[in-house]
Amino acid sequence: MIKTGKAPMTLMTYCAIMSISLIVNLPGLAVTPMLGTLGKIFPHTTQMENQLLTALPNLLIIPFVLMSGKLSLTKHKMSIIIGGLVLFTACAVAYMFANTMAWLIIISCLLGCAAGLLIPFSTGLIADTFSGNYRMQQMGIQSGIANSALVVATFVVGWLSHGNWHLPFAVYLVCLIPLVLVFWLRKVVNTPSDATTASSSSTAPSAASPSKAVSGEKTSGGFYVGKLWALIGVYFFITFASISISYYCPFLIEKKDWSASLSGTITAIYFLFILLPGYFLPFFMKVLKGNTFFWAAVMMLAGQALFVFCADSVTMCIGAALVGLGYGISQPVIYDKAAQCVDNEKKATMALAFVLTANYLAIVVSPFLIGALRDIFHVAAGGTFAFLISFILLIAYAIITFVMRKKFAFSVTAQDA
Repeated sequence: MIKTGKAPMTLMTYCAIMSISLIVNLPGLAVTPMLGTLGKIFPHTTQMENQLLTALPNLLIIPFVLMSGKLSLTKHKMSIIIGGLVLFTACAVAYMFANTMAWLIIISCLLGCAAGLLIPFSTGLIADTFSGNYRMQQMGIQSGIANSALVVATFVVGWLSHGNWHLPFAVYLVCLIPLVLVFWLRKVVNTPSDATTASSSSTAPSAASPSKAVSGEKTSGGFYVGKLWALIGVYFFITFASISISYYCPFLIEKKDWSASLSGTITAIYFLFILLPGYFLPFFMKVLKGNTFFWAAVMMLAGQALFVFCADSVTMCIGAALVGLGYGISQPVIYDKAAQCVDNEKKATMALAFVLTANYLAIVVSPFLIGALRDIFHVAAGGTFAFLISFILLIAYAIITFVMRKKFAFSVTAQDA
């Protein structure tokens, strides 16, 4: 049995919960290493049209994440999860038969809808079934699993992009794993989120309940709105400041006439170092302590500097690792803090849904905002401009995280660590 700080959980149920995380990060981002290849397969498409394969799925994820978060308050959780998995599987198969960019974009949009239905449950089920330090640890593991899947997917996509151009889309078939395990979720989905065992207070590390963690503040609809918006802002920014590694590295490498496989390698390193802190989150938090967000910002800043000022194959790999590490440390801490922004644990999934939309909004906004800035400054595509923008913004962010390190959005206490 798995210790949760609440009712104990069977291993199969635990695997079923975590298996959802295998697919939540895949829409759009998994195929970024082949964006340059698609430009050659469909020569009449623009760079922006190629990036729609990543932007549009993430745009459609946003309303479906919010809808799924709202529906999580009903008795239809199981139907939502199964429906999302079935639609995701259908899209994965449909990619194998698409033969135009238009069809690829349409299928990607449907994939985004399916992912949007599932994403809140990847973290929400953890918030419902774990508490205290157990929850913090599992949020880290969940983040690690989600990014591990993305690391493997981007590596496989980069490797398969030299063959039949349909093959890289086969990475989406990993959805068959949670589809097989989904029926082990029935027990936790149908169990009240506040169910605990009589002995949980003696076995779980002490931790404040969501309401106590932010007591004394006004709520709206059961949410501590100020703190929720702060987390949304932080998550939006760190995603925007780091996504250039995934979005623009393929075009930078193409401009330098390097092998397309290098793009897959660098992207895989980026996601590899995002996942590592998830598995070792307590260690990183104990070392970095109250300055966790500040040092994470410094890592991201140093990584982007390598792309801007000395971009070669080695330094780009190191830079991707630093950016990924900083982002990977921050992400699960934000997830755990989101679950503290409610005065009722039953709304934890909805709070997480709000915070998660910031991630996908940043992914959608990034290519359009960078493109607009590039037009304003008359900068050609394919260079280091996107990395420079992230570098400048991260300087300001690092200063803010240090000055406001005791505020809720950036604070890490001894209890958290």
